Amino acid sequence: MNDISDETPDEARENTRCGFVALIGTPNAGKSTLTNALVGTKVSIVSHKVQTTRSLVRGIAIEGATQIVLVDTPGIFAPKRRLEKAMVRSAWNGAGDADAVVLLIDARAGLNEDVESIIRGLADVRRPRAILLNKIDLVKRESLLELAARVAELTSFDRLFMVSALAGDGLKELRQWLAEILPLGPWLYPEDQISDAPMRSLAAEITREKLFHRLHEELPYRSTVETDSWQERKDGSVRIEQTIFVERESQRKIVLGKAGETIKAISMAARKELTDIVEAPVHLFLFVKVRENWADDPARYREMGLDFPQE
Repeated sequence: MNDISDETPDEARENTRCGFVALIGTPNAGKSTLTNALVGTKVSIVSHKVQTTRSLVRGIAIEGATQIVLVDTPGIFAPKRRLEKAMVRSAWNGAGDADAVVLLIDARAGLNEDVESIIRGLADVRRPRAILLNKIDLVKRESLLELAARVAELTSFDRLFMVSALAGDGLKELRQWLAEILPLGPWLYPEDQISDAPMRSLAAEITREKLFHRLHEELPYRSTVETDSWQERKDGSVRIEQTIFVERESQRKIVLGKAGETIKAISMAARKELTDIVEAPVHLFLFVKVRENWADDPARYREMGLDFPQE
């Protein structure tokens, strides 16, 4: 971070920049990985299972005198179910409200119907736009140049970046560009804050990530985690109680596993990561409950920060 301590408070306020940057793309383009890499720590769930980011997750990065508020939107795809429609709507709302938009394209997958649909939708977004070809470490240079040329034929953009969000390649240039184009104005968050999501929400996301990692395709997409209680104890430790909601008893048995082995493994993985984040011992208690048709309950959408779509 650049040192601006030699400026007066008034000069520092005048020279600071702050703005929202929407990261959009198809599921698994790498938006969550990019968000975490730019922030420097985890603020968004990362999973090989598609469509894991459900609401607008905001991570906060600082580059020089600029505070960059990253909006990791849900993946944009052709929605069928009510929950999917809410997620796609949330993603486009995030792009429409942002000061800049970055479209991530998985360089391995290249252009497909979903990506081209997003590019067409960006035509109505009148603000700085960048194309980001991600996962370049997995693609030959000739293929990357060909992909960049094809994208340029489809749309206009201010900058094109080639990066590997996972390896961190190319991110310095992206950060510098965002720091330059965001509007002048005061920072919206304290310097040491990395996300506007409360710790209860982040804790639920971490457990949900471990759930997906453990069960992969065994568990249907329609499952969710809620943090029921968060208690900071006198000995400095934190006691967290969470409930994993599934839609059927058969799914509940999958999450529990034989003799409770699966839920124990999920709990251990989540507790380890939470301990690192809160920098204190964590006592995590997980419960698994059946809540039929939870994805049709407006209250659950409010919990996730989504609008309930009327079908």
